[in-house]
Amino acid sequence: MTTIVAVKKNGIVSIAADTLTTFGNTRLHASQDGSHDKILHVGDSYIGVCGSAAHHLVLSSLLAKTADVKLTSKASIFETFRKLHPVLKEECFLNPKEDEEDPYESSQITALIANATGIYGIYSMREVFEYTQFWAIGSGHEFALGAMHLAYKQSESAENIARIGVEAGIAYDKNSAAPITLYCVDLKY
Repeated sequence: MTTIVAVKKNGIVSIAADTLTTFGNTRLHASQDGSHDKILHVGDSYIGVCGSAAHHLVLSSLLAKTADVKLTSKASIFETFRKLHPVLKEECFLNPKEDEEDPYESSQITALIANATGIYGIYSMREVFEYTQFWAIGSGHEFALGAMHLAYKQSESAENIARIGVEAGIAYDKNSAAPITLYCVDLKY
């Protein structure tokens, strides 16, 4: 799957990801993948997407042609993805089924958003979380969280902490590999 992290520290927001794509047991390394960056640039935001490889292309296409994309608060992210859900189903043929016990239809998307207002996570039922320091998603997220927990206390650089998180995912998660893509934004208070 992947390791994607976002970090907020000392007025900087950083988002970073590995670049490996997997199809079951098959690995497609960045050197063989013409579009290996898992982080989308949408307006003033960066969106790291994990899960199905189709999500990247679908979100890139839909967010580029959607007029009212706002990703600057929990409420605006929720509204943007709420409005995208029926479009995902009707135009992109999303299968919204996960578990019969689920209270809502799934959008099947897990993503981290980084911009000048902070870092946010969006999950399959359009749950939105705002993170105050750092977070990670993907199959390498546990390794990344542990590494960033220690690095956050020791480093003053959001970029360095993000890199350490993804490097931990790459070291221990079989579905993550170098090189790393990383973007930084100045935080607006």
